[in-house]
Formats: sequence, C-alpha cells, structure tokens
Amino acid sequence: MTRLLVATTNRDKLREIRALLAGSAVELVSLADLPPAPEPEETGTTFAENARLKALYYAAHSGLLTAAEDSGLAIDALQGEPGVYSARFLRPDATYLERFAEIYRRLALAPGAPRSARFVCALAVADGDRIVFETSGVVEGEIATAPSGTAGFGYDPIFHYPSFGATLAEVGQEQKLAIAHRGVAFRALAEWLKSSSPAAG
Repeated sequence: MTRLLVATTNRDKLREIRALLAGSAVELVSLADLPPAPEPEETGTTFAENARLKALYYAAHSGLLTAAEDSGLAIDALQGEPGVYSARFLRPDATYLERFAEIYRRLALAPGAPRSARFVCALAVADGDRIVFETSGVVEGEIATAPSGTAGFGYDPIFHYPSFGATLAEVGQEQKLAIAHRGVAFRALAEWLKSSSPAAG
C-alpha cells in the first residue's frame, strides 16, 4: 500500500483530510509521524505556489509521496486579504479572535463595500522532485455580521454560507465538508488516487 504524507501539523485540518481520504487505498502519514524538520518559508504569492513549494520540500525531506495544501480566506472588500497570509495574518502567534477583530475593524472603514468572500484551497502532490497532481477547491460566501458557532476552526466562525443560512462553524463536519474548499480539493485527490497508481513511498 502506498504511503502518503499529508504535510500539515494542523490537527483540525488533518482530521478533515483523514475523513475525506478514508476510502483511499493509502496509508496516511502526518508530519507528526516523522522526525522534525524546519518548516519551509512560504514565499509563494498564490495558494498554488505555496502548495507546490511545501509538497516538493516535504517529499524531498521524507522520501514519500507527499500531499500539501495551502488555503485561506480572501475577502473582496479587503482586496483579497488575508489571502495567502491567512495563517499569519496580523502576526504568526495572533489568536483568531484577534484576527476577527482586525477584519471587522477594516470592514467598518468601508461600510458600503460588499461582504463577499471565499475560502480557497490549493493542493499539490509531489513524488520526488516532480509535481504529479494539482487541484483546487473554492467555496463562495460572505463575512458574517459577527462570529458565530464553535464547531469549526480557523476563520469558520466568520464565514457565512448563504445556502446553509449559517457560518461554517455552526454546522457539523459532514455538512461542512460537503461544500467546503478543502472537501472539494481532497475529494479530487481521492479520485486521483483511485484512478492512478502513484509510486509507493
């Protein structure tokens, strides 16, 4: 069975990814299962560039087929911010409550601006020094009038999905992953794994 390294240290993301790849014929390995390695500097200007960078870095480090994703929230009224800096918005150690407060502060400066936003997930798979699969997922929504819900993580409490009439932190994981950016991307990866024969690590 192929060993697939999922290059993340985020336990919440890993829980979602394990659920999405549950039916795939791969043995999932996380960064926590490997000797520690310095994190690569995410120098890309797009989610796709950062996903490729991380996939190639961790594939070289581990010798395993490696899936890496880069994802975040893009808010139209903030010219796409926080974007690729979503995980480091304000500062790397900022809490999400601090990040929410800053987002609402900035939105208050443009009261007439649309509150449209989207979650984006870019996913890349590296085998050695080659990118062998890429995909992406996007979910469109809007910034909620106030944070709400405790079921999600990250920016989920401020991302209102109109079809649900709720934020992504107000719905269960199964309902969220049915439409969410990471769900779209990793279901595409699951299909690729079923239809191809990636080299075993």
